Amino acid sequence: MRARFFVFLQYVLPRFWLTAIVYRLARIRTPAIKDLLIKRFILHFDVETEEVELEIPGGFESFNDFFIRQLKGDARPIDAQPGAIVSPVDGTVSRSGRMLAGSIMQAKGIDYTLEDLLATDLDQAAALANGSFATIYLAPYNYHRVHAPFDGKVVAARYVPGDLFSVNAATAKCVPGLFRRNERLVLHFETSHGPAALVFVGALNVGSISTPWSGQIRPRKNGVVETVDLSSGPDTISKGDLLGWFNMGSTVIILMPEHTCEWHDDLEPGKTVRMGESIGKIQDIAA
Repeated sequence: MRARFFVFLQYVLPRFWLTAIVYRLARIRTPAIKDLLIKRFILHFDVETEEVELEIPGGFESFNDFFIRQLKGDARPIDAQPGAIVSPVDGTVSRSGRMLAGSIMQAKGIDYTLEDLLATDLDQAAALANGSFATIYLAPYNYHRVHAPFDGKVVAARYVPGDLFSVNAATAKCVPGLFRRNERLVLHFETSHGPAALVFVGALNVGSISTPWSGQIRPRKNGVVETVDLSSGPDTISKGDLLGWFNMGSTVIILMPEHTCEWHDDLEPGKTVRMGESIGKIQDIAA
């Protein structure tokens, strides 16, 4: 009942206005205020602090800086096994499996299409149809940087304007087409095994999405799909390299082509994953 009421509130409350307020609060630099926000957040969400690189709270200029905190160098080892696909984030698995004719499962009884998610030309959607997907939810207490799950080259990045519903489990069960309705940033990769994609899905209170190449991308409810300039980025990306970060929490979706990816058997809804750990493998490379 509480979950349904939470979803109802999202339909009636001004989601973009609330997100704009959170954006400003998270960037207050007054020491007394930002320190209080950081300390209360840590206590409320029981955030792991031992692995954080900077001093807490003094090492952070704002609450948002803490939210997108960098971890110590050895906090997230990257599985170097050939062919291993690693989790790009810390989070909880929402769904994983096959995309049958480009249909992706959001929750039991709710699907959405790959074409709607990518919001781009049919050739790109067709290249990934019948492939594999994994959706991972980042809770507020999680580490919020997003890393490459495989080696490859980022060949395109597109920002898709959209809504800002929450992406937690309760909302995913009740809002049809949640991930294709919300704003998102789609990174397209070329790998030695074909095309792949990683989708940053924005959400309620996510003040922006950032990448090392684009800088900060603020939410826009309406407008056309925008191509993000990648000219300052590297030619190739290695597994574990930083791809970007959420300024407040959200979801990532990994998209792999057909006959390429085999997820581990335990990659099921509710499983907790950490960035860098193996969640699957490329099928034609021996583990």
